[in-house]
Amino acid sequence: MPLSPRVRQKRRLLRQFAALERRVPPARRLIRLLVRHSPVVVRLPVALLLMCGGLFAVLPFLGLWMLPLGLLLLAVDLPMLRPGVSALMIRSRRWMSERLRRLRKKRAWA
Repeated sequence: MPLSPRVRQKRRLLRQFAALERRVPPARRLIRLLVRHSPVVVRLPVALLLMCGGLFAVLPFLGLWMLPLGLLLLAVDLPMLRPGVSALMIRSRRWMSERLRRLRKKRAWA
């Protein structure tokens, strides 16, 4: 029996969280806590705070890194955001991988 589009989108988003856990091991515990074990009333305010913090990129600790995390958490509870956010995460991971590969190649020649 084929899966519904909503279930496929949710699985795709959860795969992005798993990839994020692999890339940033210190954040693994926090990601699992927020995504799998927290109710919406906890996840939603955390997502909104992260997004608001991402808008204050000029401050030292707050920055643009908070905006994608807030969107990811928001997409867990809002199905209409899932396709766009997961596609954006996939593209950004590919872009970062390509950048790192080029940097390593450049260092190998130096």
